[in-house]
Amino acid sequence: MDYQPVVVRKHGRPASTKHNAESRYWRQYKHPVFIKEYAPVTSVHFSPSKPHRYAVTAATRVQIYAPRTQKVTKTISRFKDVARSGCIRGDGKLVVAGDDTGLIQVFDINSRAILRTLDSHKQPVHVAKFSALDQTQVLSCSDDTTVKLWDVPSQAAITTFRDHTDYVRSGQVSTSNPHLILTGSYDATVRLFDSRTGECEMLMGDPSSAAGARNTSPVEQVLMFPSGTLALSSAGPILRVWDLVAGGRCTRAMSNHQKTVTSLTFNSDASRVLTGSLDQMVKVYDVSTYRVVHTMRYPAPILCLAISPDETHIAAGMSDGTLSVRRRQPKASEPAAQDLFSATSLRTGAFESFLGGALPVLGQGHVKEKKKSKPVGDVDELKVESKRKKRLRDYDKLLKNFKYSAALDSVLRKNVPPTTTFSLIQELIHRDGLRTALAGRDDVLLEPILRLLLKHITDPRFGEMVCDVANIVIEMYTPVLGQSPLIDALFVRLRKKVTAELRFQKDLVKAKGALDMLLASAALSVA
Repeated sequence: MDYQPVVVRKHGRPASTKHNAESRYWRQYKHPVFIKEYAPVTSVHFSPSKPHRYAVTAATRVQIYAPRTQKVTKTISRFKDVARSGCIRGDGKLVVAGDDTGLIQVFDINSRAILRTLDSHKQPVHVAKFSALDQTQVLSCSDDTTVKLWDVPSQAAITTFRDHTDYVRSGQVSTSNPHLILTGSYDATVRLFDSRTGECEMLMGDPSSAAGARNTSPVEQVLMFPSGTLALSSAGPILRVWDLVAGGRCTRAMSNHQKTVTSLTFNSDASRVLTGSLDQMVKVYDVSTYRVVHTMRYPAPILCLAISPDETHIAAGMSDGTLSVRRRQPKASEPAAQDLFSATSLRTGAFESFLGGALPVLGQGHVKEKKKSKPVGDVDELKVESKRKKRLRDYDKLLKNFKYSAALDSVLRKNVPPTTTFSLIQELIHRDGLRTALAGRDDVLLEPILRLLLKHITDPRFGEMVCDVANIVIEMYTPVLGQSPLIDALFVRLRKKVTAELRFQKDLVKAKGALDMLLASAALSVA
C-alpha cells in the first residue's frame, strides 16, 4: 500500500471587514502623483470625452493635464484675477472659467484663444459650467447672489435668478432636463430653478424646514443624480439627501466627516458618491445604503475632487497648493478603452495628450511564439497514459521512514505555516508517536516546541491541541526543570499566558450571561 501524505487541515477564518471587495477596489487607486501649485487648487474637472484630459484651476490660470503622463499640455492664463471653476465641454473642445472680477471666458482648448466673454456679474464667479444636454449654454453662480444661464453664441444671459440672499458657490444644470438648475448658497438654502418660468420651483434647507432638514451652515456643494429625482448637498460636515419628486423632502442626513465637506462627485455609474472634506479625508458612500464603504486619507485639507469617467484616475486639489492624482490600472476583464486614434479622438484634438512618450510603439512586427505540434495517432490506437508521481514533502519523507522527531523538527521552522505544523502533530497523535517525537530533547531542541505552544495557546483553531501537547511536555520534562534558565523562563511565560487566558474566558462568560439576561428581559417586555 502506498504512503498517504499528511492532509493539511484548513481552518475557517472570520471574514475581514477591513479589506472587503469594495475596499480592495478603491485601494487599487495607489501610487499618488503629487503636483505642487503655487496657490490652492480650487477646481478639478475631467473631460467627458476620451482621453479624459482634466482642467486644474489654481491662482490666475487653468492648466490642462494629460491623464497618461500627468504632464501639462496647455496653460490658460488670460485672467485679470484669481481664476475659478475651469470646466471642459462635453466634446473636449472648449473650456469655460470665471474669475474674481466677475468675468466669464470661453476658450478654445487647443489654441487657448478667447472665443466668448460673458460680462455681467459684479462679484467673483465661483461656478462656471457647460450644460450637459445643451452645449451652447453655460451656468454661472456668483457672489453677487445671482445665478445666470447664458447662451454662448450670442453672449447673452437667457435667464437670471435672484432668489438667493448670499454668495452662491455651487450649482449644476440637471443631466436629465436642460431647464432645471440646482444651486446651493451661503444663505443655507438649496434651490431648484426652472429656466422656462424663471422662478424658484423648490426650496430646501430653509429655516422653516423640520429640524433634521434645516441647514445651519452655508451650503458648500450640491450634486444632482443623473435621474433628476434626488439631489445631494453639503453644509458644514453634514451631507443631506433631498427627494425632488417628493417636493424637496430631506430623506437622510449623514455626518461622517469632522469638518466642512467641500466637494461631491459620482463615479461613472452614480452608484458611489465620493466626498472630500477639510478634515483631509475622502469618503466613498454606497448610494443604495448611504454607508461609508471606504476612506482615503490625504496630506492636506481637500478643496476639490473629481474621478475620471473611465474610473482610472482620482484627482484631488488641496489648500496647500498640492494636486494629488491617484491612478488605477484597469483589469483585462473590464471593457476595453476606446482606440487612441479613433475618429472621435482625432476630431477633438485628443491626440495631443499622447505626446511625450505615451504613444504606442508603431512599426514593430509581432512574432508569434512557436508551439510544439501534438502527435496525432490512429483512432483505434491504445494509448497508455503516464502519470507523474507526486513528490513528497520533507516531513512526509521522514514520517514514511518513521523518523518522528526529525519530522516534527522540520515543521518547527519559521517559514512553515501553523496549519501544517499542527496537522503533522495530529498525524503523530494518530500514529501514537508524539511522545517519541518529543522525547530525548535538550534545551536547544525543546525551545522551538515551547515557543510554538506560547504563540498559539490562545488561538481558537489550535488551542485544544496545544493544551494536549503542553501536558505531555510538562509531564516529560518536569524532572529536568532548573537546569536551563531559558527553558525555565519559557515555562513561566506559558503559565502566565494560560492564567491570563483563563481570566479572559471567565470575563467572557460573565459578559455572555449579562447579555442573555438583557435580551431575555427585552423579549419579555416586547411580548
